[in-house]
Amino acid sequence: MYYSVIKKCDIANGPGVRVTLFVSGCTHHCEGCFNPETWDFQYGQPFAEATENEILEALSPEYIAGLTLLGGEPLEYANWTALLPLLKEVRTRFPHKDVWCYTGYLFDRDLLDDFCEKWEDMKAFLSCLDVIVDGEFVQEKKNISLRFRGSENQRIIDVQESLRQGKVVLWEDGE
Repeated sequence: MYYSVIKKCDIANGPGVRVTLFVSGCTHHCEGCFNPETWDFQYGQPFAEATENEILEALSPEYIAGLTLLGGEPLEYANWTALLPLLKEVRTRFPHKDVWCYTGYLFDRDLLDDFCEKWEDMKAFLSCLDVIVDGEFVQEKKNISLRFRGSENQRIIDVQESLRQGKVVLWEDGE
């Protein structure tokens, strides 16, 4: 897996101050994508053990609320399988910090109905996430006043509550 950038002080992609990893590789190719260079699976730098250590170190200050994964597409097979060990380590070291993931895939249709059936480890990946912002960016539904998403079709989903209830439960914004 490759990644384009790590932001160690991001306030745009989830609540609080966050560490954000922009992965490379995306097959959605949404019109109006804010990051089209990351469609290339080999864009940027290889994700290595040193990269993982850099992210874990960046997460250690108390003021960091959590980790956000976006890109590119974190849920392309080559990406999520490479990210799973990192997420397990984040959960072990920082159980009080949340993990957000942006994906063009739909939580209920693609992830639960398709990916979880194809790949057993997808359940382990989802168990490490607190929030998913799902759905492709749709240029015609772009709305810059939305919090934590770019187009009106995208949902902010409470992953763990959705898994418990067996249906999509939207994330409740504390603001």
